[in-house]
Amino acid sequence: MKLHTILLIVLAIISGPAFSQYNFNCTVTDAETKTNLQGVTITVEGMNKATTSDSSGKVLLSNLPSGNIRVSFSFIGYQTKTLSFAIPQNNNSFPVIYLQKEEAHTEEEVIITSSRTNSRIEDLPTKVEVLGSEEVGEENGIKPGNIASMLGDVAGIQIQQSSATTGNADARVQGLPGKYTQILRDGMPLFGGYSGSFSILQIPPADLKQIEIVKGASSTLYGGGAIAGMINLVSKSPKLNDPEHYITINQSSLKESNINGYFSGRNKKAGYTFFTGGTYQKAVDVNKDGFSDVPDLKTVFVHPKLFIYPNDKQTIALGYNLTYEERKGGDMKVLQKANDNTHQFFIDNTSLRNTADITWENKLNNTDRINVKGSGSLFNRKIATSVFGMQANQFSYYTELNYLKKVKNHTLVSGINVTGEHFKKHLPDSSGFNNYNQTTIGGFIQDDWKLLDKFVVQAGFRLDNNNQYGTFALPRVSLLYKINHQFTTRLGAGLGYKIPSLFASEIDERDYPHIVSPAATDPQLKAEKSNGLNWDINYKAVSNGWHITINQMFYITSIRHPQVFVTQANGFIYTKNETSPVNTKGFETYIALSRDAFEFYLGYTFTDAQKKYDAVHPHVSLSAKNKVATVVAYEFSDRFRAGIEASYTGKQYLDDNTTTTPYLFVAGMVRYDIKKISLVLNCENLLDYRQTRKESIVYGNISNPSFKQIWAPIDGRVINLSARISW
Repeated sequence: MKLHTILLIVLAIISGPAFSQYNFNCTVTDAETKTNLQGVTITVEGMNKATTSDSSGKVLLSNLPSGNIRVSFSFIGYQTKTLSFAIPQNNNSFPVIYLQKEEAHTEEEVIITSSRTNSRIEDLPTKVEVLGSEEVGEENGIKPGNIASMLGDVAGIQIQQSSATTGNADARVQGLPGKYTQILRDGMPLFGGYSGSFSILQIPPADLKQIEIVKGASSTLYGGGAIAGMINLVSKSPKLNDPEHYITINQSSLKESNINGYFSGRNKKAGYTFFTGGTYQKAVDVNKDGFSDVPDLKTVFVHPKLFIYPNDKQTIALGYNLTYEERKGGDMKVLQKANDNTHQFFIDNTSLRNTADITWENKLNNTDRINVKGSGSLFNRKIATSVFGMQANQFSYYTELNYLKKVKNHTLVSGINVTGEHFKKHLPDSSGFNNYNQTTIGGFIQDDWKLLDKFVVQAGFRLDNNNQYGTFALPRVSLLYKINHQFTTRLGAGLGYKIPSLFASEIDERDYPHIVSPAATDPQLKAEKSNGLNWDINYKAVSNGWHITINQMFYITSIRHPQVFVTQANGFIYTKNETSPVNTKGFETYIALSRDAFEFYLGYTFTDAQKKYDAVHPHVSLSAKNKVATVVAYEFSDRFRAGIEASYTGKQYLDDNTTTTPYLFVAGMVRYDIKKISLVLNCENLLDYRQTRKESIVYGNISNPSFKQIWAPIDGRVINLSARISW
C-alpha cells in the first residue's frame, strides 16, 4: 500500500467523529402545570438551526456536529431560556426543559369593555386595536390638550384638518370621512349631530385608561353611525389602596398653555376619580398672510366620578363632565381688536357641554352579569361670524340594559337601548335648520360560540327603529381561528347605517343660513346603509428576547344612498341621496418589534376610496391612497427615554379632482424622570412642512374670504415642554 493512501485512511479514522452528524432531543413543559407545550421556538446559537415543539412538547434538531451547543427556548407569555448541551447526547436520558411564565407586569392583560363581554383582546373574534395606559399616559406629556395626534398614529386612521379658521379636524377611518366613525365615552355615544363639532379636539388624554378602536361595520352592538368604525374612550377607575395624584403643566412654541390635574383613591366601599384642566391658546399667523393658522382657544374641563361598591359583586359609578370652550379664528386684526372696514372676517364658536352618567354592574354569579347604564348631555353652542350668527342647543341621551350569560361554550349578551337627539334653536335665528326630535329604540343579541379550542364564532343581530327613518336590521358575524400559538386569523362582516345630518365638518359656519332643511327639498331622504368585510392574519411570537407582532389586514366597505351636499345656482345648499354607492377598499400592514428597552413600529396603509356616483370626480377627497408610519423608541435608563416617529402621506385628491403633493412628517420626543417629576420635550413637524409653503390657502374678498381644502399641516414646527408632578 502506498504511503499517501495509508495517510488518508489514518486521517479519515481520526477525523471521522468530528464530521459525524447527531440529533438533539428534549421535551418542553410548563414549569407550574407540568403540561407539555406545543409551538415553542427552539434555536441553536451560531447555527442556522431552528424548529418548534410538536403537540406533545417534543423537540428534534437534526444534523448537529459534535461538541457543545447553546439552545434557546422562547414562547409567548413565557420567559426565554438559553441552555448549554453536549453533543452527542446520552440516548437513554433526553432532558425535560421547564419554562416559567412571565410575571404579570411584563405582559399587560388587555380587557376590552366595548365588547360588553369584558373579554381579553386575544380571545375576541372581532379585531380590536388598543392604545393602552402606557401610550395614553405618554400622550399626556406630549399633547395634553386632546387625543387627535394620538389617534393619527394608528394605522388606517388619518387625522384631517377640515377648517383653516377654527382648526376643526376629522378622524378618517379606512378612507371615509369622520362622520362615519362613532365615538363613545365608556360605551355610550355622546358626540353626534350639532354636538359632534370639535369632538376629538375636546377630549384630553389625562383621565383615560385606554382607547379601543374597531375598524369596519360596528353597528350591531352600538347602533347607527359606526359604518367606518368605532372609537371607545375608556375612563380610568380608582385602584384599591393605590391612590394616584398628578398635575401636568405644558407650554408650546405656538403660544399654547395647558394645565391638567388627575386625582383618584379607593377603599373597599367607595372610590373616586377627579380630573380638571384647561387650555389657553393664542391665535398665531404662522405664514404671515394676515389670517390665523392656529385659532384663539380657551377650554376648561371638569370630570369628577364617584364609585360605590355595596359588595364584591356590585359596582355603581356616577359621573359628571363639563367642557367649556371658546374657539375663534380669522383675520388677525379682528382677533387683535384692530378691525376696520376692510378687516372684518372672523368665526367664533362658544360651546358648553354638561354630561351626567350612571352605570350599575351586578355580577349575579360566576356566569351571569347584568349591566344598566345611561347618560344625558346638554350641549349649547353659540356661533358668531362676520356675516351670520346663531345659537342652539342639543340634548342627547342614551340608556341601556344588557345581560351577560355564559353557558358551556357560549358567551351570550343581549340588551335593549334607547338613544335620542333633541335639537332646538334659540330665537331670533336666520339659519336654514329646523328643530328636530330623533329617537331610536334598539335591541341586540350576540353569541360568542367556542366551537373548538381554536375556533370561535361570534354572531350578532340588532334591530333599530328610528322615529323618522324607520327600521334597520343589522346582522354581523365574526370568526376567530387560532392556527397555532403564533398565528391567528379573523374574518368579520356586517351591515351598518347612518341617519342623515345637516351638521358636517366640511360646511363652513357662514354657510348655515343657506342650508335648506330636507323637509323642504327632499322629504324622502333616506338613511345611508352599508355593508363591510374585514379579514386579517396576525403573527405574534417571542424569539431570543424579541417580541414580534406582524399583522396583515384587508377591508372593503360599500355605502348605499350616500348623503351629499349640493350647492344650487342661487347659493342655497340642500342634501340628497346619490343613486350609486361610495366604495372604499384597501389593506393595512404593520410590524412591531420590542426587546428590553427598544421598540420599533412600521406600518403601511393602502386605501382606494371611490364615489361611484361621480364619473368626473370619482375619488373621495382628502383620502391618501398611500401612507407609511414608523416609530422608534429607546429607554436608555429608568429615567431617560427618547423616541422619533415619521409618517409619509401620499398624494390626495381634492374636490376638483386635482392631486396634492406627498409629504413627510417627522416628530421627536425625549423624557427624563427625576423622582416624582417627569419632563417631556417634544417637537412636532421637525421638517416644518406646511401646505402654505406650496400655495396660498386664502382667496377672494379679504373681508369675507374663501379657503382651499386643508390637505397638510398649516401650523408648522411646534415645540412643547411639559412637566408631570406626581405624589
